[in-house]
Amino acid sequence: MKAWEATVRKTQAVARKRANTIFGTYGPSHVEEEIIDQVDVEEDNEGHANGEVYHSERFLPNGDYYSGYWVDSFPHGHGKYWWTDGCMYVGDWFRGKKMGKGTFSWPSGAMYEGNFKSGYMDGEGTFTGPNGDSFKGSWVMNLKHGYGVKEYSNGDVYDGEWNRGLQQGNGKYAWKNGNCYVGEWKNGVICGKGKMCWKNGNVYEGNWEDGVPKGNGTLKWDDGSFYVGNWNKEQNEQNGTFYPSASLLEGGNLDWDPQEVYNTDLIECSICPNEKVSILPSQKKLAVWRSAKATENNVRPRRMSVDGRIDAAPVDREFGRMRLSDCAGTPPRISCIDDAMDGYIRGSPIRHPKAAKRQGETISKGHKNYDLMLNLQLGIRHSVGRPGPVPSLDLKPSAFDPKEKYWTRFPPEGSKSTPPHPSCEFRWKDYCPKVFRALRMLFKVDAADYMLSICGNDALRELCSPGKSGSFFYLTNDDRYMIKTMKKAEVKVLLRMLHAYFSHVRSFDNTLMTKYFGLHCVKLTGPAQKKVRFVIMGNLFCTDYTIHRRFDLKGSTFGRMTDKPESEIDATTTLKDLDLNFIFRLPKTWFQEFRRQVDRDCELLEQERVMDYSLLVGLHFKEATGDQTPPPGCRTPTDNVGLEDGSAPRLSRADRDRLLLDPSGLAGRSLGINMSARVERTERKNDLDFQLVGEPTGEFYDVILFFGIIDILQDYDITKKLEHAYKSIQCDPNSISAVDPKAYSRRFRDYIYKVFTEDT
Repeated sequence: MKAWEATVRKTQAVARKRANTIFGTYGPSHVEEEIIDQVDVEEDNEGHANGEVYHSERFLPNGDYYSGYWVDSFPHGHGKYWWTDGCMYVGDWFRGKKMGKGTFSWPSGAMYEGNFKSGYMDGEGTFTGPNGDSFKGSWVMNLKHGYGVKEYSNGDVYDGEWNRGLQQGNGKYAWKNGNCYVGEWKNGVICGKGKMCWKNGNVYEGNWEDGVPKGNGTLKWDDGSFYVGNWNKEQNEQNGTFYPSASLLEGGNLDWDPQEVYNTDLIECSICPNEKVSILPSQKKLAVWRSAKATENNVRPRRMSVDGRIDAAPVDREFGRMRLSDCAGTPPRISCIDDAMDGYIRGSPIRHPKAAKRQGETISKGHKNYDLMLNLQLGIRHSVGRPGPVPSLDLKPSAFDPKEKYWTRFPPEGSKSTPPHPSCEFRWKDYCPKVFRALRMLFKVDAADYMLSICGNDALRELCSPGKSGSFFYLTNDDRYMIKTMKKAEVKVLLRMLHAYFSHVRSFDNTLMTKYFGLHCVKLTGPAQKKVRFVIMGNLFCTDYTIHRRFDLKGSTFGRMTDKPESEIDATTTLKDLDLNFIFRLPKTWFQEFRRQVDRDCELLEQERVMDYSLLVGLHFKEATGDQTPPPGCRTPTDNVGLEDGSAPRLSRADRDRLLLDPSGLAGRSLGINMSARVERTERKNDLDFQLVGEPTGEFYDVILFFGIIDILQDYDITKKLEHAYKSIQCDPNSISAVDPKAYSRRFRDYIYKVFTEDT
């Protein structure tokens, strides 16, 4: 086996060398230019020392996108790479090579999760095909090699040894109908010594060749009869002796033809073919930013297509609202990172970047909600991964029926439609699955990426509730999705308004309302019969920018001040209306769209009799330079990078990348996401008067804004009416949150339009 691995590696190395010289698009000078390009990377890493690892987000000239750790001109560390054809890799990198643990997904829905070496699937890993086939086991250079278990979509299972992508050695194949073979294999077919057991009790044990009995063997029946002889599919070469049981002797039925095994018994024992992968991870090349210095030295600009072919045409294409040829006076060059770089990069040690402290507690084994997390992940994988009709945005009214829900039982030992699992038995409920599948399509959420975020190897993180609802919040490891446990009343509100919500988000791309991706329920078996309902929604603060301050704004004053002392307030603290000491200044075009969209969203919520929602706002303060000083009590980017010399903070690498790709700060933006703006500091004249909006001070700060309307599932029910009546006795009825939806909408908008104004 090791000899074969070495041979394959040498052969591929020779092929690569030939491809880079004899058959290259350019002559020998091209090879020299590529070497110069590979070494000349100083300009790509301005502000970072050679070999320094940092986090970066890059929109590449050919349309690819990378987010993760970077060193010199290569992905290095953990990162995510999207290709324009829909393929995606998330995992560890070493100098531009997929190296370590990672996940590669195809646009067809296929996915590999496991170890990589030099870009190849290599080591232990699990491959799931688009038709539901799965393989878990050992890989060598993209091929199944060693021990592994293959589960076919029709229910068949192979458990055994593999060689060069095919079954070879000892293995067991179990058919869904109950038949089973245990024995030797060669080149993907039964060959050698083995034992076949049929579901009716018949057993053949002996020699096989090309999937059928050939040579010495014995067939036994469950009634005690047996046949011994030399087997062959050619009848004239078949010979042996039939020994009937006593019951057959009494009945006088002594005729039996060995050809029945070939013509009848083996017909239902066909081996499923192995899947064919359209393009392998090692074949996916990387398009990376190249230095402009080589262009200055009269090296002809080139670009690389998605599949790695070189196009002699210069790079001069549009990206957002800018032209790539305008970036630095010369067109950025991209080239393919391939195995020719191995000699150049080998020997450089990996420097592990320091991980920033993240919100929440990781749910590991032993955590009180560990089983619940497993149940949730199993259910999501089942709901999203099961075959179904092609999603459509044109849904029938029946799809929105609150009774449109489906239960699935998940026993620990598994079932026809569910895998075995280490958790307790539970039942899983899907609410209106067609609607939420359409919503995910509407929000441009890829199914494989969605499953990877929630159901990958990385555990969820549990957050305590920042409000009074008592709900639990869970964040995915990549921070893209937030999962919130819900009360039954909230589920009813969401189902009731689902049709209106779907129509609204379909009509208005810039809606500020929470994006919902799924509504589910886990019901645990046993005496408790506990039900946990939860909704999956987008995380507003999924960004590489540090959120230095976050505010939850409603427009009311009663109880709308944080109870934390100033010394305990940090970047994760959610502040309230009376804590706000800023006015947000939006550019004119954005401010007009902001007002229009807030009006539209509030009209829908008012129509649905919903109240107690709020505008969640996150601020990232840009560089404080010159006469600017950080707002008192606010952490600047210096707090996170830990500068000890007191020097002024620099723009983060993410800021620099975004500025390079989008100098205007507007191209590619969505309302409420990654918006450049200014804030003006305010001061309240008298704290005792509960002044809602302070007086402007003339101190301005450049910020990146994130905002959206959250908590949109609170109905104005009897509980809220009683709350309004009770609190009205204690304070001004207009100062409390629990008011009629119409009054709430009016007060909310009046307040928001005071703290969000047009920048003049």
